[in-house]
Amino acid sequence: MTDHTDLADLPPGWTVWSEEDERTVIVYRADVFDAEAFPAACLPTLYLTRGRRDRRPGVAPTSPGADWYVTLTLEPEVTGEEGRFERREEALAYAVGVARRFADGGIDYRGLYQVPREEYFAKLDELTGREP
Repeated sequence: MTDHTDLADLPPGWTVWSEEDERTVIVYRADVFDAEAFPAACLPTLYLTRGRRDRRPGVAPTSPGADWYVTLTLEPEVTGEEGRFERREEALAYAVGVARRFADGGIDYRGLYQVPREEYFAKLDELTGREP
């Protein structure tokens, strides 16, 4: 398990869901996007992984010396910010920055969708203080 020092810089609303040596999952407002009001798949999630994240179960994404990747998803097929880094510390700093921009309304999540989810957008707008 890695040190949580940098993760303490996450803005309010973001929570470390799980942390392993080569993968950290950070979620936004799990209390709101809890599968009752919104589908669980709509939980905004940041993945920090060693090696490119693969959606297929049982596929190990890592190899010795693999780069670190940060991926923001709003649903399994809706990806926002992405970054690739040589060192975990750089990837973690980027992930915290993405979380901060998202929480502050600085990421255009509406632009990521081909088919709008108006109720979902309205809730994200409310939570991030963003004007629709």
